[in-house]
Amino acid sequence: MPEHPAAAADTTLIVPRWIAPIGPGPAVLTGHAVAVRDGRIAAVLPADEAARRHPDADAVHLPGHLLIPGLVNLHTHAAMSLLRGAADDLPLERWLRERIWPLEAGLVSDAFVHDGTVLACREMLRGGITTFSDMYFFPEAAARAALSMGLRMVAGIVVFDFPSAYGSGPGDYIAKGLALRDTLRHEPTVTFALAPHAPYTVSDDAFREVAKLSAELQLPVHVHVHETAKEIVEHEARHGLRPLARLERLGLVGPELIAVHAVHLADTEIRMLAERGATVGHCPHSNLKLGSGVAPIARLLEAGVPVGLGTDGSASNNRLDLLLEARTASLLAKGSSGDAAVFGAHRALRAATLDGANALGLGDAIGSIAPGKWADLVAIDLSEPDLQPVHDPIAQLIFAGGREQVTDVWVAGEPVVVRRQMVAKRALDTVSDVLARYVVWHNRLGKIVPEAA
Repeated sequence: MPEHPAAAADTTLIVPRWIAPIGPGPAVLTGHAVAVRDGRIAAVLPADEAARRHPDADAVHLPGHLLIPGLVNLHTHAAMSLLRGAADDLPLERWLRERIWPLEAGLVSDAFVHDGTVLACREMLRGGITTFSDMYFFPEAAARAALSMGLRMVAGIVVFDFPSAYGSGPGDYIAKGLALRDTLRHEPTVTFALAPHAPYTVSDDAFREVAKLSAELQLPVHVHVHETAKEIVEHEARHGLRPLARLERLGLVGPELIAVHAVHLADTEIRMLAERGATVGHCPHSNLKLGSGVAPIARLLEAGVPVGLGTDGSASNNRLDLLLEARTASLLAKGSSGDAAVFGAHRALRAATLDGANALGLGDAIGSIAPGKWADLVAIDLSEPDLQPVHDPIAQLIFAGGREQVTDVWVAGEPVVVRRQMVAKRALDTVSDVLARYVVWHNRLGKIVPEAA
C-alpha cells in the first residue's frame, strides 16, 4: 500500500514508479520524484537526488504507480448527474425536446445545480479529473459545489436566446455570468469561459456580443457545433449556411474557440479550424450513445487541429470517466480511419490533459508535470495482476487500466483522494448532505416525465 504522511511539511515528495510528464523530453520517467511546495511543482528530479535535497520532506511512496497530470474534462454539464439515465436510447433532438428540456424546466434551480454538481465532482475526482469545463444554468451554484469539493472549475457564462429559471435572455445570462466572474476573481481554482449553447439556440446578436467579450476579456468560447447531421441541414435551411460558416462570419472561429462535438465536418471546415487555431472538444461516448456519429479525429489531427476530451453530461453519457473517453477516442480514430497508429495512447493522454488545459487558457498552469505548475496530480496503480506485464505504462493505462486504478489525487498539492477515498471533511460533509436529498430529486423527476423515473 502507498505510504502517506500524517501531516504535510514545507515540501512533499511524491515518489512513483513511473511519471508521465506530458511535455517535451521523455514520455515516461522512471526512478524520479516530484517535489511539491506551496501547492506547486517545485521540481521533477531523480528520486535519490530528491531525498538528498529534501531529507526532512514528507514522502508519498507509490512503488507500483504511474503519476500523471490531473485530467482535464473539456466539456460537461456537471449538474446533469441528477438526470443520469432519465433519457436513454433517444436521438439528440428527441432527447432534448421530449425529456431533457421538460425536466430542466421543472427541476433546474440553484439547489438542483449545486447538488448535481457535487455528485459529479465526487465521481470526477475519484476518476482522476481535477479540472472540468462546465456549461449549465446557475453557474454560481456549480462553482460553490466545486469549491467545496476541491476541484478546479472553468465556469461557463452560459448564453441562450430563450428564458429559463436562471435568466430571461442573452443579456441577462451574460450580465449574471460576468458579475459572478467579478465575485470569484480571487478564487484560484475557478476561471471562466463564455458558453453560448449552440448555433440553433443563440442569435447572431448574442454571438456577436460573445465574440466581443471574448476578445476584450481573453476568454475561451465553449459551444456545441456540428453535433448531428440533422442539425446542420436545419441550420442551412434557416440561415443559408452551415453552423461553422456562420460562427466564422460572426468572428468566433479562432484560437479561443472550443468546438464541442464537431462530428460532421467537411474538409474545408477542418482546414478552417486548423488555420484559425481552434480546438475540438471530442466527446465520443455521448456522440455514440445519442447516435450522432463519429468525429473525424484522424483527419483533424492530420490537419493540425488540437483535440481535447470531454465527457459531456451524465444524461447523455452516464459515466463521467475521462480515461474511458480516452480509450474509446483512440479506438474509434483507429477503426474509422483504418490507421492503427493514429491517436495512440500517448496522444490520447495528452488530449485528456495538456491539450484540454491549453484550450481553456490554462496550459501554463496545469496539464503537465513541470516545475512552476500547480501540483494537480493523479496516481494510478498498475501493480494489479490483471495489468501485468507493463511494457509501456501509458499504453497500459489507456488500453487496459481505467478509473478503477486511480488511488490518489492532488489538487494544488492538497490530497483530495487518498487510497481511493475522499479525505477532505468539507467535501465528505457536502456529499453526505446531497445524498440525503437525492430521493427528493428522484421523486420530482418522476412526476415531470414518469418514463424517466
